[in-house]
Amino acid sequence: MFTGLVHERGRLAGPPILSGQGGQTLRLAHTADLARRLEVGASLAVSGVCLTVTRLEAGAADGPAVATVELSPETLARTTLGTLSEGDPVNLEPALRLGDPLGGHWVQGHVDTTVRVVERRDLTEHAEVTVSAPEGFEDHLVEKGSVTLDGVSLTVFDCREGSFRVALIPHTLEATTLGSLEPGTRLNLEIDVLAKYIHRALAARGVLGGDS
Repeated sequence: MFTGLVHERGRLAGPPILSGQGGQTLRLAHTADLARRLEVGASLAVSGVCLTVTRLEAGAADGPAVATVELSPETLARTTLGTLSEGDPVNLEPALRLGDPLGGHWVQGHVDTTVRVVERRDLTEHAEVTVSAPEGFEDHLVEKGSVTLDGVSLTVFDCREGSFRVALIPHTLEATTLGSLEPGTRLNLEIDVLAKYIHRALAARGVLGGDS
């Protein structure tokens, strides 16, 4: 489990490596501080996608550490990670530990689909971003509800037909990859797991027209 509070921005330390089974291997450069939270077999959210660390390389005295993760064909098909190139930034968050504060919301790292940025408005200190609402998940989006975009826990403040809006505070713009968003950018979306369970339960009882 994760919280959607990004620990840091990492970068691809090299080009993606294709596997023989249709997947990919990524090497992610990150700080020594994050390395202390990781071990082989640990879960790491990479731009909102829960992945398993398969190898760790300690950094030099003045260089970054590197974590290796594997992407399955399903991950490549459902997320944006298959479009990454060497040097691209990614949001990184280690798994929640017992006793850690829950400052965002419950995030599984199980991306539902990708969405696109429709509009960005830069205001005095923050930005407002309009995002396309994914077909089949419109009923899961509610005013003041939570969503995860590229691993960042955000609050929905405006639901419209076919889209929703979120606000990005200065810290989010500076500390995560969302600071570089522009119209057309694809993002990994995870719907709040509580919304999905409630929707499923209501559909099973015939309260809703169907199950999505």
